[in-house]
Amino acid sequence: MTERKHRQLPVWKASIDMVEAFYVASAKLPKEELFGLQSQMRRAAVSVAANIAEGAARRSTLELLQFLGVANGSLSELDTHLEISRRLGYLDDIDHLQDKLDDVQGQLLAVIQSLKRRSR
Repeated sequence: MTERKHRQLPVWKASIDMVEAFYVASAKLPKEELFGLQSQMRRAAVSVAANIAEGAARRSTLELLQFLGVANGSLSELDTHLEISRRLGYLDDIDHLQDKLDDVQGQLLAVIQSLKRRSR
């Protein structure tokens, strides 16, 4: 079996680490949030990694940029869920999660900028 393109991308690897961190942390949310904030947080985190992977499998830079843009949107959604968790006092280690999110977003925006420069 050949290795998939996305598995070679540092931003994809960082996004998988972020998903894991958010899954572990969101397990600590109150039970009444199982189908609310926990579910939304997990789906947004998974969406980041999945869209990076799907974009990497596309044939054109324009398609890749589109999926990376969706991944960036999911990061903003996840940041919103994290802020809600912070304000409601649901999670203890928010700084660790924010660092993971910021790292992925920084890498993602750098890749997007690089691709845009190359495609001009």
